[in-house]
Amino acid sequence: MSWTRRSDEHLLDTRLCDLGLTLTGSKIQKEVGILWHDLANRGFAFRPHCWLSDCWFCPDGVPGFAIPFYLVHPRLMRLEKAHMLEIEGATAEARMKLLRHETAHALANAYRLHLKQSWRRRFGRASKAYPESYLPRPYSRNYVLHLDNWYAQSHPAEDWAETFAVWLNPGSRWREKYRDWPALKKLKYVDQLMQEIVGHSPPVRSKKQVDSTTTLRITLREYFAEKQTRLQQDLPLFHEQQLRQIFPATSGRKNERAAHFIRRLRREAITSVARWTSESRYRINLTIEDMIHRCEEMNLHASRSREETKIALISSLVMLYMGSLRSGMSRLAI
Repeated sequence: MSWTRRSDEHLLDTRLCDLGLTLTGSKIQKEVGILWHDLANRGFAFRPHCWLSDCWFCPDGVPGFAIPFYLVHPRLMRLEKAHMLEIEGATAEARMKLLRHETAHALANAYRLHLKQSWRRRFGRASKAYPESYLPRPYSRNYVLHLDNWYAQSHPAEDWAETFAVWLNPGSRWREKYRDWPALKKLKYVDQLMQEIVGHSPPVRSKKQVDSTTTLRITLREYFAEKQTRLQQDLPLFHEQQLRQIFPATSGRKNERAAHFIRRLRREAITSVARWTSESRYRINLTIEDMIHRCEEMNLHASRSREETKIALISSLVMLYMGSLRSGMSRLAI
């Protein structure tokens, strides 16, 4: 591929359709093979078709799903990391989780499962409009735990997809793990429903590919700009009083400037807040950038011990993003 020898700046002006990307020979192609093997072991005749696009998604009515283009080449993964500070599907474990999740959507489309009355009684109506945001209940046992953000709670179709993904995973030990959970009823329903369709060819066999990279004419620069713009919406920011609580001092020769303190703790803070809230690292970094700028304007200093200030900073960021989630400002990721 000639573009692999270009500088990052030159590469950013390359259109997705001109990259010539395919799944062939990539790590994720091998992982799709593992997925198909798991389906075969369950007795399924169904195999979802996959294609490359700009994100993970399964279109309505299509028995297949899209995989982000950057996952097929290490150079593109590095570029994604540089611009977005993270990669959705960076590890083999994360990719297998996403592959099983999207397979659930594709399988539901292939067999029209969401039209079954029994499916609706267990999960609700798939036609329900997706919310702009949702308020998860972290301690609820009515839903399985699979992807981050308690994603099964976001919509009936996602409840189904997460439940199926847990059921399909050969190492999930779902009967044991969810033994005392109400969610076990859903898992047992999936187990029963799959026994009914296993071995049968699906009625929907379309090989349609929506927004394939072969048709996407946007450049990588435009792709990143659009993605970053979406994540900048409804960005939670600190009020002046909140910043003064974290950094109560405004001067003092022995007190480190707050802006400098935040810069030193930036990477650790982003990692900790992302782990506790499952929020985008890019968004968290934007909030931290605003904190640095505001602290410089207010001439704030860190007067407490380094450890106390670090705890105050990280816990305040966690509470800020959890508060954003409660107020309905956090948006669905998938």
